[in-house]
Amino acid sequence: MFNSLGNILRLTTFGESHGVTIGGVIDGFPAGVSIDFDEVQKELDRRKPGQSKIVTQRKEQDTVEFLSGIFEGKSTGTSIGFVIKNTNQKSKDYNHNTNVYRPSHADYTYDKKYGIRDHRGGGRTSARETANWVVAGALAKQLIKHININAFTSSVGDIFIDKPYQDLDFSKIESNVVRCPDETSADKMIARIQEIRKQGDTIGGTITCVAQNVPLGLGEPIFHKLHAELGKAMLSINAVKGFEFGSGFCGAKMKGSEHNDIFNADGSTQSNLSGGVQGGISNGMDVYFRVAFKPVATIMQNQTTINSEGEVTEIHGKGRHDPCVVPRAVPVVEALTAFVLADFWLMDKMRKI
Repeated sequence: MFNSLGNILRLTTFGESHGVTIGGVIDGFPAGVSIDFDEVQKELDRRKPGQSKIVTQRKEQDTVEFLSGIFEGKSTGTSIGFVIKNTNQKSKDYNHNTNVYRPSHADYTYDKKYGIRDHRGGGRTSARETANWVVAGALAKQLIKHININAFTSSVGDIFIDKPYQDLDFSKIESNVVRCPDETSADKMIARIQEIRKQGDTIGGTITCVAQNVPLGLGEPIFHKLHAELGKAMLSINAVKGFEFGSGFCGAKMKGSEHNDIFNADGSTQSNLSGGVQGGISNGMDVYFRVAFKPVATIMQNQTTINSEGEVTEIHGKGRHDPCVVPRAVPVVEALTAFVLADFWLMDKMRKI
């Protein structure tokens, strides 16, 4: 399987949801970068389960332990190895689906492809893997401190923020458990998630991400377009079903005279429907996009399915699951954005040598 992300800055991960540990190795991280371990842990704490009543109640401390590549608080330029131990697995919660395929999970496709699967929480296909990405992204943020990256919940179900991101105060993202900077919308989203949870159901939503102070020139014009690599990273997140960059699908309804970003004398543009990227290359404007998440597949209701023998049977969700994955996915979106931007930033530095 493919377990790596990145080009010059490269992350390779390992581990399963209910295994002993998960972890990764980061190659290509420059030497001499001061590492703030508290900031890394802070990012993990934003993603970890059990942090509020509207997320899964699995209790993992998600404490990262660095094994190599950092000495006396600074990166050494060698491989950075790290692990995050699993401490609160309840594998028995998954005994009911040892030979049964959960609807809209990877159980069926994984089993048919490899002839074997870890039924305990999805094994390698579990979103637990994203904790590794948050570690890598937290380090990437420290490498590109000049770039400000903010992601937030922009919708839950049919509840949307009705303001452009320029009118939002990003300092309020962490002021509520749903991670929405618009307080009125946040209250409605939280109430909706609680209502859905009581029904034994789940609900989807969207996350908007904005990267500011991105330097001009990141990205390539053909197969390494900046927005294409960001899209690839976002579509690798569990439960992601859509990626909308800049004007996105709204741009398909517009005329060129409406959509074109007119230049100012200094090279900036009067509008930014391009989303900060033109011809695959960053143009110095804000890079922004939206990511769509489906409802979590495990629901606490009876569903018809099949087992490994092809027999029709019934399954009822068990275990600890998010009624809406979006709030916990916010730091994951930020982390992958930081990792991709840091990778392109390093590629651009090498190009100029």
